[in-house]
Amino acid sequence: MGVASKAGDWAFKAFTAGLGVATIYLAATFSVNVYRGLSWHNAQSKINQDGSNDQD
Repeated sequence: MGVASKAGDWAFKAFTAGLGVATIYLAATFSVNVYRGLSWHNAQSKINQDGSNDQD
């Protein structure tokens, strides 16, 4: 196995590891944003149920 082949293998491994980290990061931030959005929506629903249901 030549030096160029080993360098290519390491470059590919680094690239795929980066994709894995990016996937985990995006999945985690997506989950957090879904949770925040549902919490916000729930809070808005409670505000509307408490009385002020007037919309223009």
